[in-house]
Amino acid sequence: MKSSEIRESFLRFFEGRGHRIVPSAPVIPHGDPTLLFTNAGMNQFKDVFLGTGKREYVRAADTQKCIRVSGKHNDLEEVGRDTYHHTFFEMLGNWSFGDYYKKEAIAWAWELLTEVWGLEKRRLYATVFETDDEAETLWKKVTDINPAHVLRFGKKDNFWEMGDTGPCGPCSEIHIDLTPDLSGEKLVNAGDPRVMEIWNLVFIQHNRTKEGRLEDLPAKHVDTGMGFERVCAVLQGKSSNYDTDVFTPIIGTIAKVTERPYEGETNQVAMRVIADHARMLSFAIADGAIPGNDGRGYVLRRILRRAARFGRNLQMRDPFIYLIPRAVADSMGKAFPEVVEKLPHIERVIKAEEESFNATLDRGLDIFETVVQRIGHSRMFPGEDAFRLYDTFGFPLDLTQLLANERGLSVDVGTFTELMEEQRTRAREAGKQEEAADVAAVVTKLGDVADSTFVGYERLETRARLTRVIDGRFISLDQTPFYAQSGGQVDDTGIIRGEHFLAEVLDSFKQDKKIIHEIRILEGHPEELTGKEVEAAVDRPRRLNIQRNHSATHLVHEALRRVLGTHLHQQGSLVAPDRLRFDFNHFERITPEEVRAIDEIVNEKIAAAIPVHALNDPKEWLTIDDARRRYPHVKMFFGDKYGDRVRIVEIDPQFSVELCGGTHVTNTQDIGLFKIVSESSIASGIRRIEAVTGDGIKRYIEEQIEKIGGLDERIAQLLDETASLEKELGRAAGAPPPRERLTFVPTVVTRGHPTPETLRILETALAEREQGLESYARAASDLRKELSRTRVQEASSGIEHLVSDATQMDGFRIVASRVAAATMDELKSLGDTLRERLGSGVGVLGSVIDGKVALVCVVTDDLIKTTPLQAGKIVGAIAKKVGGGGGGRAHLATAGGKDVAKLDGALEDIGDVVKSMLAP
Repeated sequence: MKSSEIRESFLRFFEGRGHRIVPSAPVIPHGDPTLLFTNAGMNQFKDVFLGTGKREYVRAADTQKCIRVSGKHNDLEEVGRDTYHHTFFEMLGNWSFGDYYKKEAIAWAWELLTEVWGLEKRRLYATVFETDDEAETLWKKVTDINPAHVLRFGKKDNFWEMGDTGPCGPCSEIHIDLTPDLSGEKLVNAGDPRVMEIWNLVFIQHNRTKEGRLEDLPAKHVDTGMGFERVCAVLQGKSSNYDTDVFTPIIGTIAKVTERPYEGETNQVAMRVIADHARMLSFAIADGAIPGNDGRGYVLRRILRRAARFGRNLQMRDPFIYLIPRAVADSMGKAFPEVVEKLPHIERVIKAEEESFNATLDRGLDIFETVVQRIGHSRMFPGEDAFRLYDTFGFPLDLTQLLANERGLSVDVGTFTELMEEQRTRAREAGKQEEAADVAAVVTKLGDVADSTFVGYERLETRARLTRVIDGRFISLDQTPFYAQSGGQVDDTGIIRGEHFLAEVLDSFKQDKKIIHEIRILEGHPEELTGKEVEAAVDRPRRLNIQRNHSATHLVHEALRRVLGTHLHQQGSLVAPDRLRFDFNHFERITPEEVRAIDEIVNEKIAAAIPVHALNDPKEWLTIDDARRRYPHVKMFFGDKYGDRVRIVEIDPQFSVELCGGTHVTNTQDIGLFKIVSESSIASGIRRIEAVTGDGIKRYIEEQIEKIGGLDERIAQLLDETASLEKELGRAAGAPPPRERLTFVPTVVTRGHPTPETLRILETALAEREQGLESYARAASDLRKELSRTRVQEASSGIEHLVSDATQMDGFRIVASRVAAATMDELKSLGDTLRERLGSGVGVLGSVIDGKVALVCVVTDDLIKTTPLQAGKIVGAIAKKVGGGGGGRAHLATAGGKDVAKLDGALEDIGDVVKSMLAP
């Protein structure tokens, strides 16, 4: 059977037994901070097992994309070296949510494996938890497995737990004996590829309490997971997963790209590693991850750099891994079309990361070799050097370990870890901010807080009952119009009023259905109102601005995708009353033309007055599966955690449909106007735009007018300066532009409501001013330089007179004089001329520039060679006499001082200064 046929037959088998076939969740588990990657099929049903969510079906099956880079089921160092470890794999699974249990799960697993797929029954073993008599009995009753092949194991192998607390239960694993003589009984659960686990049936029947006790759950669940790659190897009669048609097209592409045969251990290991890592990178990037310096981004970076290192074993020094995802898309695109859709983006991301790393890889390898030579016969690679490779050259620890293992060395991980922790501590201290310890304390008390109903979608004011007061400044209401920060949208503020009581709402936070408001008391005591009615009112103008920005965020998300590409996904957002911020994956700077195109699309949708449909009644909310079926292109916001049922916000079903719990305008025309005000890079491959709407637009226009006014003022100053400079140069001043032009924009843009045309006028005027300023500044600079040259030339004509009147001392000249200079550059230029004309001697010139003393000293080369005289020492001594200091090179040095009145006296002392330096 082909791998595609195996996948399809699994799904059809369980569909025929009443299971809903559900799509794979993304490998990036948005909204679950406990996971970097989706690592099991049950992840998307975690809320069901925890009892916090439900589905409209009680049986499900799918093939889930999974990533594991550590833990019991994966050892990164084994990937590619053995035949069955992977960083990315598919998990075929079927679930029962309080419906069927052990009997059906065991019977169907046996039926599929032996009757549908035809595996030899004599090769199969079933393991059960050491106390699970029920599972053992069922294996022997509902299947015809060899009773001697049902084995008991302890908690380590046959008991599954979600965490330290929560749902858990015994499991039953199915293993296949691939030994030629069927001698594998002792190899079950021994980590030997000759006897592999291929399917795990988990029976979730307990809840582990904080005290460690096991309590029976009211409903029992089934959660199974089968390794797709492993079962393909078994069914295709291959001894290695990498020899199945899951991998052979990818490995074939690697061989073609590298021009190396898939032969010999070195080539085979390298190609298997690259094939595995290319799959992992392709799926992770397709689902929105980006290589980076922390979290899942750092995992991607580690994996890519590890693949690049193995590429060196194939003599590949230029970027090439980016060429492999196309084979992944060709092989797996039918089952997972997102890899095909995002292929250009995947290739671009990987290539950029390869280019970045290749620039440092060779240098890092050189450093590694130097350390190996230095440690001689020692078998331990120093932790300090491993940390240096990480910190300076971006070598993940496992890459250094890989290199070390190839040399028969171990890495001092302990020292490396200590240095890493020291660095983290320094970073924490440098960026530490005070935490609201009192708020954290409140969270621990939420167990006694009653649920609160959010009514703020429809109402900004409501009467409510005050149900709880915590620590005098945190309160809970039975219903509230105040939105608690979520999905990037900031909290509402406002007031709560009661009998002899008034408080300002500063902040809100939510946990499940419990909502707490932090208040600042303006009058009275909230404790006196517990159980009584109060009035709660949201700051209406602030909320309206937030809603404008939130709806605009949905519009800009789609506009960005249409202008920049469908690879683009939201990576973070801020929806505030004064602005919106949107972070997204994209590797290139957005051009001014693209910014204008995005602005135009959003403003066209605003002008079209499109109704914004939001399902405000929770009874109308959909399951995620229904939402995806009804709206195939529905967007899920990064950072949002979605419950059992989700709220849809639709702005034209052909343009923007999002899962979103935030507040919105009722019609796009309520947004008014949209403008992107900045675009920047915030991380490798992540860009940020900031934009304004509503009152933010008004402030933006005011800022632009103020900026234009500042430019006008600066232009006027430059025009005046230019006229003055030209006059000083003896020329007729050029005519300045008409003054009325400088006041044109403010009178136009302040009339009526702002429109896109208003913004275009502003942009044009600002660009004209900036260009004009640049032109006038350049003209003024040229005139200043010309005037400076003229002054120097004029002053230089007097240098001959200074030299002819110089004082003689021991056969050389001494010149000291005050001269006219407008800048230090002019003074230094005069010093250079004086040094050329002196022949042999010392010269000091002084001037008053901007109300301060400026000095330059020169000494000719012959005196530098034959005497202790140096310009830096001389000018430093003179500068002290005018209350300053300075120095420089032996032949020319400058200094300054603040006592202008003492300049002439200081210049008269030059002879004494020189004489003292010549004294023996």
